[in-house]
Amino acid sequence: MSTSTDKTTSEEEKRAFVDAEAASLLVKELRGTFASGKTRGYQWRVSQLKALAKLIVEREQEIVDALRNDIAKPPLETVAYEIAMLKNSCKVALKELKHWMTPEKVKTSITTFPSSAEIVPEPLGVVLIISAWNYPFLLSLDPVIGAIAAGNTVVLKPSEIAPATSSLMVKLLGDYMDNSCIRVVEGAVDETSALLQQKWDKIFYTGNGRVARIVMAAAAKHLTPVVLELGGKSPVVVDSNINLKVATRRIIAGKWGCNNGQACISPDYIITTKDYAPKLVDALKAELETFYGKNPLESKDLSRIVNSNHFARLTKLLDDDKVSGKIVYGGKKDESKLKISPTVLLDVPRDSLIMTEEIFGPLLPILTVDKLEESFDVINSGPKPLAAYIFTTNKKLKEQFVGTISAGGLVVNDTTLHLAVHTLPFGGVGESGVGSYHGKFSFDAFSHKKAVLYRSFIGDAPIRYPPYTNTKMRLLKALIGGGILGIIRALFGWS
Repeated sequence: MSTSTDKTTSEEEKRAFVDAEAASLLVKELRGTFASGKTRGYQWRVSQLKALAKLIVEREQEIVDALRNDIAKPPLETVAYEIAMLKNSCKVALKELKHWMTPEKVKTSITTFPSSAEIVPEPLGVVLIISAWNYPFLLSLDPVIGAIAAGNTVVLKPSEIAPATSSLMVKLLGDYMDNSCIRVVEGAVDETSALLQQKWDKIFYTGNGRVARIVMAAAAKHLTPVVLELGGKSPVVVDSNINLKVATRRIIAGKWGCNNGQACISPDYIITTKDYAPKLVDALKAELETFYGKNPLESKDLSRIVNSNHFARLTKLLDDDKVSGKIVYGGKKDESKLKISPTVLLDVPRDSLIMTEEIFGPLLPILTVDKLEESFDVINSGPKPLAAYIFTTNKKLKEQFVGTISAGGLVVNDTTLHLAVHTLPFGGVGESGVGSYHGKFSFDAFSHKKAVLYRSFIGDAPIRYPPYTNTKMRLLKALIGGGILGIIRALFGWS
């Protein structure tokens, strides 16, 4: 039976912050485990996915409490957008894993006849997952599900900006998961730097572009492949031929109902026509008051800003001379509680600070154009966003939007819901990210697709061996051309 001192030591070991030497030893240990073949089997993968699913169910209240503590996240948002989505990811992986692991038979060509071929998915090895603070359980464990399903050993580095969640993650994964294969490392810049100095078989990073460049530079030293889940300024195009109440509610749900705008796929700005803008503003005001009351700073259904640095950053965006006079709703702040009310701004200049960086908070600017088609040029003039949304019943406009706008993902007549569809890849393009995951795409993200060609000793063609003759040249050209008649002519020496 352990003493209380033993228990404390054990917890401290689990929560150990690493330096470069400790990180190196950790990777060496996990590489040894991977080399043993332990993680390659179907049963180990299933056992760990089931353990993760059990963790999520049994410790739901602790997860809700940790997120409430870190960012005052409403319990319903935690359950809907973190816990339920993780449960579904585990369910999909457990249901589909055998199929995902099965080699894919592929056709061969006459050049290798007789032969057969297949694509064999194999685990990459030892992978590093660095997650974000805004959806700390979802963005940590969803990639872990993919890494486990693919048969890797894993180091997870949660964000220090959500300390209660990070601490809980160490405890829960320590209690439920196979710690010879799956480890959690806490810490900040020093610990992340120590981890990035090591050679990994893949690095999966969720966060911002500035840190992503550091991650990619570190990965380049070892030619380590990366998945970078970033963000960007996700636009919402609003047409006039819509159900305005439903559209407004869906915009609010995607903006303020997702962590008070602190989400990578939250609507970042709206584009609509000059004529329609007043109606849209009125609808936003009415629905926001219905959802969050006359004093939203008191609402328990809005997350707080994560810390004082982000509060100051958002305040700076609002205090910009080009922007401060454009507030048509909200703009209230309470620094002591790190609360900013839902804020709508109209006709914000495109060269203002709020329009040149990702907002990642409860501020929503509205840009106006004369014709809605002009909105596509506005969007395409900036970096490619992680998501883009349009509300319209116009078929031609929908087709133009899908064909013209390059973004990680598009949604027509809603916001953010593509995140919940496991058959769609979730990821960015250009500055909004590299690679994708969710469902089978998570398995693929942490797998190598190994090409395997099988041949027998029958049918050994002399054409490939010296001496090279004119007949062999004719036959080679015929084989390259692929026509049966040409091959027959070459065999008989017919020109």
